[in-house]
Amino acid sequence: MDISTHYLGLKLSSPLMNGAAPMCDDLDMVKQLEDAGSSAIVMHSLFEEQIAGEQLASIYLMEVYADAYAEALSYFPKSDEYRLGPDQYLEQIRKIKKAVAVPVIASLNGTTIGGWIEYAKLIEQAGADALELNVYELATDPQETGGAVEQRALDILRWITESVKIPVSVKLSPFFSSLANFAAQLQSYGAKGVVMFNRFYQPDIDLENQEAIPSLKLSDSSELLLRLRWLAILSKRMELSLACSGGVHSTADALKAVMCGAHAVQLVSAILRHGPTVLETIREGMSRWLEENEFTSLRQMQGSMSLIRCPDPKAFERANYMRALQTWRPDLEIRTQPGLQI
Repeated sequence: MDISTHYLGLKLSSPLMNGAAPMCDDLDMVKQLEDAGSSAIVMHSLFEEQIAGEQLASIYLMEVYADAYAEALSYFPKSDEYRLGPDQYLEQIRKIKKAVAVPVIASLNGTTIGGWIEYAKLIEQAGADALELNVYELATDPQETGGAVEQRALDILRWITESVKIPVSVKLSPFFSSLANFAAQLQSYGAKGVVMFNRFYQPDIDLENQEAIPSLKLSDSSELLLRLRWLAILSKRMELSLACSGGVHSTADALKAVMCGAHAVQLVSAILRHGPTVLETIREGMSRWLEENEFTSLRQMQGSMSLIRCPDPKAFERANYMRALQTWRPDLEIRTQPGLQI
């Protein structure tokens, strides 16, 4: 069964790949991912703060005055806590390129221009086949408009796409007021794809010490539904490659993502829970399902559940919303809970 796909102009053996995570710091793990069927290797992000720290020695200053500004700086890792510094990150790209035959997708994470242009060029020179921009930002300034937040991301994208020749994708959050319009703007500014979605890690409260503490929970399949909705809305309405990130844990999850329009399906939590072989399991399951349902290739199915066939997607979504509310019954909720049988 042909389950190949095209993503960011790259021909891939399948849509399945690891998502951005520190697992790619280990070359043995990288090789295991390739052997299990990861069609590309997606590296974790190089953070803007790391770049600024190398250029301006700000990380050193943070450490020197850590006691004086403990509350404000408590979330910043010390320089030796970053898994890979900027130079090591570039060297890791070179090592991965030598170790595997599949494309390598690097990642930058930040919200200001900083050293992005320089490091985007260096990442390209190190051999990365594509670059993922992770514009992680929580807008907290009451005086800043949503338009200003979007324009900042667009400017970063434009600066980088004008500086490198490799394809650039943007990893989005789901919290833009008009996500479809913003995706269209990203395309006009040079993006070749979007990744949906970034997971915001919400801090918890330590009641005993009365302080905020970082928290990290792995995803589950329930998080996929938001991705499916927006994949279906954007699919075939623009030329962007679409990647699904978050909530893919099974063959069914991956098939749904592709049906809604995903060209790439990124897995992190599933790999962390079950190891790289989960990629092989899902890949084999997808091939079987396609054969059983008489598809000749994955691309024949890709985007088959997109909303492009609907004359008014907005009306369709509103109708679904109303129907879900009007037809809800307590027994239906119980039946849809994983592991419960009635």
